[in-house]
Amino acid sequence: MQIKKLFLQNFRNYERENFTFSDGLNVLFGKNAQGKTNCAEAVFYLCTGASLRIRHDKQLVKMGAEHAYIQAEAENRYGKVTIEASVYENKREIKINGSKITKNADLMGHINSVFFSPGELRLIQDGPDERRRFMNISISQTSPSYYTALLRYNKILDQRNALLKNPDVSLVLDTLPVWDEQLCKYASVIVKKRAEFLQKLTPYAQELHAFLTDGAEELTVRPDKNYEGEEEEIAKTLMRKLVNNYQKDLRLGFTTIGPHRDDLEVFISGMDAKAYASQGQTRTVALALKLAEVQIFKDLSGEYPILVLDDVMSELDLPRRKKLLKRVEGIQTILTCTHAERVLYGKQCNKIHIENGRIKE
Repeated sequence: MQIKKLFLQNFRNYERENFTFSDGLNVLFGKNAQGKTNCAEAVFYLCTGASLRIRHDKQLVKMGAEHAYIQAEAENRYGKVTIEASVYENKREIKINGSKITKNADLMGHINSVFFSPGELRLIQDGPDERRRFMNISISQTSPSYYTALLRYNKILDQRNALLKNPDVSLVLDTLPVWDEQLCKYASVIVKKRAEFLQKLTPYAQELHAFLTDGAEELTVRPDKNYEGEEEEIAKTLMRKLVNNYQKDLRLGFTTIGPHRDDLEVFISGMDAKAYASQGQTRTVALALKLAEVQIFKDLSGEYPILVLDDVMSELDLPRRKKLLKRVEGIQTILTCTHAERVLYGKQCNKIHIENGRIKE
């Protein structure tokens, strides 16, 4: 799975630029605030239909322009694929091989991508939302059924939470079972898929963390809640828990049970990573999780995803830089940095110098 060419028009600080990528390591280098991360963001956007940096698509449009346009020519194991995205003030249009798609779920899986940046430290340091986001983005790219279940679950959850705020308690109690049946149906899909994902992720993350730390520390990743059985049994368990929490939910005005409240527990040599990990340890754990995600994509789809490493080298010491470069051999990687010669150590790659939103020859 590779991106061959990328075209940006009125995207972020790019007016009009064409990128050509090799099938190995591609290094975007230049001073800060020149557009390196913007290019990396465009790649991830075409893979997932979302940006990890902004809430509203209109922020992608270059100042003063009416709309932004992004196009990628790529290849996966089924052949060539072209993905286009046109982003306007209040809407967007995405096409795959010239055909407009109506659901974001139809975009998933054509080009898979794993994105790592210094901001990914939130995965360890911040609250459960970040760890759920990590799982949701990763699983959705290889499982359209998960992505659809997640969308429907969140929609029903919003409606249930609105109902819980209704002052007519008898009406609420009469109506809740109707919503709960649907909520549990989609929740069971989410829970089961996450369990399968973590079962694959954990051993890879442990091995990669040991590789990056020379075995000095042991990584443990596990869910904070365990659900037994298949989807039907999980749905029944969640339904019982919802019923048992009716009074609590009514008092608080929101749903306190379900996969939207679940979390991951991360430990380094038995210590809670969120509470005790140093900045360097946190960075290494987050990187191990992301590289483990790469391997899962390979197992599920038969090919590696595109790995985007945004400004990761500046935060790693020399031994870990070299280990990382060795680990990504054979994977199309787009790496951004300020000084290519300081991170490559003579390694052959496709170097692209970015200056003020343009490729500098």
